Amino acid sequence: MGESLPTRRGVLAAAGAALAGGLARAAGVETAPAPRPKPGPPLVDSHFHLVDPRLPGTPDIAAPDEGVPLAPFPEGGERDGARRLARAIEATAAESGMVAALCMPRTEVSDRDPLGIKEIEAVAPLVRGVKLHPVGFANPERFDRDHLARVEAVLRQGRVKALKVYLGYLHYGPDHPGYRPYYALAAKYLVPVVFHTGDPYSRKAKVKFARPLPVDDVAVDFPDTRFVLAHFGNPWLADAAEVVYKNPNVWADLSGFLVGDREAFARYGKAGVLGRAADRVRAAIEFTGAPDRFLFGSDWPLAPVAVYRDFVRTLFPEEEHPAVFRDNARTLFGV
Repeated sequence: MGESLPTRRGVLAAAGAALAGGLARAAGVETAPAPRPKPGPPLVDSHFHLVDPRLPGTPDIAAPDEGVPLAPFPEGGERDGARRLARAIEATAAESGMVAALCMPRTEVSDRDPLGIKEIEAVAPLVRGVKLHPVGFANPERFDRDHLARVEAVLRQGRVKALKVYLGYLHYGPDHPGYRPYYALAAKYLVPVVFHTGDPYSRKAKVKFARPLPVDDVAVDFPDTRFVLAHFGNPWLADAAEVVYKNPNVWADLSGFLVGDREAFARYGKAGVLGRAADRVRAAIEFTGAPDRFLFGSDWPLAPVAVYRDFVRTLFPEEEHPAVFRDNARTLFGV
């Protein structure tokens, strides 16, 4: 049978233990030194976690290798926590060439923070040399007139570059009435809607709501809204590819296919895991015939940006790399 590797869910389950020694060590992966990737051309990371989204059934996570907690920080430690997180992001940017990132929101909103972005807006100015753009939380349980007016005010100010729908983690499909007003606002203010699609990292999630095929319904109903299938619907790649192929207003990001720190990725490569994953994803990308609608995303901190960048490089011919790693995101999000 050969040497066993940690499963994706097993690595994710150990993410909370990263504070005590890194994702790979917590998952039982050997920690032999792995070479650090070389910096590459400037890239935009379309799927980045600066804050812990606090999704039901998920543990706290930390920046890989550094063991730096994500926001929000323990009461009284906000200033030190924000500085440490900012330095960790600067380090990963220097290694990867990341110049901008779309930061996923928390699932907790209030009248003063109707899109769950206050921690992102607090930490982002502390990060030197990287533009960190908030993505706002579309809450399907808050679609009353007053809340939507507060959401629209944030959109009007240009404070978010997209809206996030946590399919699967929240037990509502993409066509739920609570989401539809957000799609209309997204069209009005030219911001995309990013869906979590594919395997949800929580046993409290319901996978029937995370399948990519139902996104076709809203893509048809809201032709002026641009939608993104985060994680390209993995493992339902064929369904996701069909939705992208059929609907010119649907894009996909390539985050989250593999998780772990650099040592875990080195081991995945040795075992052939990287190659097998790349073959599956390349076939789905080829079906869409739309390389201009794919986006690089790392799902940081669940994988180091530079290490995951090197995996995504294998999915496209070199001439398409500038579009996938930078230009497509600039076109879609206006960053």
